[in-house]
Amino acid sequence: MATATLQSREIPPERPATLPATSGGSRNDNMEITYTGNTGNDMGISTMGFRSSKYNPAEWHENNYSKYYQSFVDRDNGERIRHESKRTSNETEATTNKTQAEVTKKLGERIQDINFWKFELEREIRDVIDETDLLLAQKKRLENALRATEIPLHIATDNLNCRQRRENIDLVQDDVELSLLKEVEIINNVQDLLKKTIDQSEKQIRLNREAKQNLEMDWSDKKEALEIDTASGALKNHHTNKQFYPGAAKFQEIQSTPESWAQFSHDNIVRAEHERMASMQLRQLIDNILEDTSRDEREQCDAVDVAFQKRVTEMEDAKTKMEENLKKVCEEITTMERNIANLKQAIRDKENPMKVAQTRLENRTFRPGVELCRDPVQYKLVGEVNEIHSSIDALTDKLNQAQNSLKDLQDNRMGLEKEISIKKNSLFIDRDKCMTVRTRYPTTLKLQGYQ
Repeated sequence: MATATLQSREIPPERPATLPATSGGSRNDNMEITYTGNTGNDMGISTMGFRSSKYNPAEWHENNYSKYYQSFVDRDNGERIRHESKRTSNETEATTNKTQAEVTKKLGERIQDINFWKFELEREIRDVIDETDLLLAQKKRLENALRATEIPLHIATDNLNCRQRRENIDLVQDDVELSLLKEVEIINNVQDLLKKTIDQSEKQIRLNREAKQNLEMDWSDKKEALEIDTASGALKNHHTNKQFYPGAAKFQEIQSTPESWAQFSHDNIVRAEHERMASMQLRQLIDNILEDTSRDEREQCDAVDVAFQKRVTEMEDAKTKMEENLKKVCEEITTMERNIANLKQAIRDKENPMKVAQTRLENRTFRPGVELCRDPVQYKLVGEVNEIHSSIDALTDKLNQAQNSLKDLQDNRMGLEKEISIKKNSLFIDRDKCMTVRTRYPTTLKLQGYQ
C-alpha cells in the first residue's frame, strides 16, 4: 500500500470488498458468473457452460480501483519529483554559481601570470633591442675602421712603389723599406682580423634578432591569450555574446601544461639573456681589437716616419759630402788642367834648347880634319841633348800622368755628379713624395672607427 509524500496528506484509495453473486446467476471458483435461468432459444445466446461476454461488477469495481490507485501513485510521484526538481535546481544553481566564480577567480590568477611573463618578455625584448643597437654601432665602427685601413695600405704600397724608382746604389733594402713591408703586413693582418670580427658580429646580430623574434612571438601569443582570458573573465551570464560550442569541453592533445607553459617563456628569456651576454662580450672584444689595431698601426706609422727621417738625414749628409767632394774635385781638375798646360809649355820650352844643342852638334860635324875632335864641348853638347831628351821624357811622363789623373778626376766628377743626382732623386722620393703622402695617414680616432 502506497504512502503519502511529505507535502501531501491524501489517503490512498481502498480496495473494494468482494461482491456477492447476483440473482439468477451462480458464481464458480474463478469468480465467473453464469446465468442459470431460462432464456429461450430465440435470443441467439448460448451460455450453457460458457462465460458471459460482459464484465462482471467485481471487475468493474477492480478496474475503477486500479484507475484511482494509479492516479494517486502518479500524482504522488509527480509531487515528489517536483520537490526533488526544485531542490536539485537550487543545488545546481548554487554549484554552478560557485564553480563559475571559482573559474572567474582562476581566470584572474591566470591573467596575472600572463601579465607577469608578458612584462618579463617586454623587458627582455627592450634589453635585446638596446644590445643589438649597440652591437650594430660597434659593427659600424668595425666597417669604418676597415675602410680607414685602405688609406694606410695605399700610402705604404705607394711608398714602396715610389721607392722602386730609386736608382743604382740607392735602390737598397734599407730600414725604411723593411719598415714599410712590416707596415703592409700589419695592415693586412688588421684587415683580416676586422673582416673576421665583422662576420662574427653579423652572426651575433642574427642570433640576437632570432632571440628577439622568439620573444616577440611569445609576447604576441601572450598578448592574444591575455585578451582572450580578459574577455572570458569579463563574460557574464546576461551578456549576449555567448552561445553553445559542442565538443569544446575536452582536452586537446597539443595543449601544454602550466609547468611547460612557464618553462617555455623562461627558456626563451634565458636564451635571449645568453645571446645578450655574448653580444656584450663581443662588444668589449671589438673595443679591445679596435684599440689594439689602431695602436699597432700608429706605432708602425711612427716607426716608418722615424726610419724615413733617419734615411733622409743620411742621404742629405751623403749628398752634402758628395757636393763637397765634387767641389774639391772640380778645383783639382782646374788645377790639373793648369798643370797640364804648364807641362805642355815646359815641353815646348825644351824645343829651342834642343834645337840649339842639336844645331851646334850638327854645325861642329863640319869641322875639317883633325878639328873634328871629341873635345869637352862635344861631350857637353851630347850630354846637353841627352839631358834635354831626359827632361822632355820626364815632362812627357808627368804630362801623361797628369792627363790620366785629369781623366780620373773628370770621371770622378761625373760619378759624383751622377751620385748627387741619384741622391737628389732619392731625396725627392723619400722626403718630398713619400713623407708628404704620409702626412695624410688617418688619425687614431678614424682608425678606431669613430669617424
